[in-house]
Amino acid sequence: MAQYFQIHPENPQQRLIQQAVDIIRRGGIVAYPTDSAYALGCHIGDKMALDRIRLMRQLDKHHNFTLMCRDLSELATYAKVDNQVFRLLKNHTPGPFTFILPGTSEVPRRLMHPKRKTIGLRVPDNRIALALMEALGEPLMTSSLLLPGQSLPLSDPEDIRHTLEHQVELVIDGGNCGLEPTTVVDLTGSVPEVIRQGKGDASPFLG
Repeated sequence: MAQYFQIHPENPQQRLIQQAVDIIRRGGIVAYPTDSAYALGCHIGDKMALDRIRLMRQLDKHHNFTLMCRDLSELATYAKVDNQVFRLLKNHTPGPFTFILPGTSEVPRRLMHPKRKTIGLRVPDNRIALALMEALGEPLMTSSLLLPGQSLPLSDPEDIRHTLEHQVELVIDGGNCGLEPTTVVDLTGSVPEVIRQGKGDASPFLG
């Protein structure tokens, strides 16, 4: 049975944030709010939790997972970023964008695209998500809360609790954070490529 924490979206209670981080460190999966929609998160090094998310969402081995990062410097630890890409990232973080970038050796191989060796990275504009990563001290392995057969992610914390109460260890109720997924931008080529138009304004990447 999933635990259920109501955490203030503007002033997250540190006691509850720490309890959530303890659950993540013990191998738990947490449903938590971001600046685009609710997401599923687990510890970056936990293969069992990752496999459970794959099963829950029926994802294949080519799925690009996302590392949710606290800031740009943390993102640059896990992705190969040149000066031009860094400037682009600086102008669009934090925000509802996921950037596909070549992963560094810091990224567990199982999280990267098996052929392209890429990883999705993002810096959210959400105080609960940022507080979780600050207390965790590292990125949060993240996947959209889009369940098989659904066209939109779950957005109501009570619905998430009811649907996933036996599949996740914790649901964080941080209020309504919307339904739109992030805009996904591939920065691995010579020019940016918008893979998915979501909440973020993609026009700066379209040249």
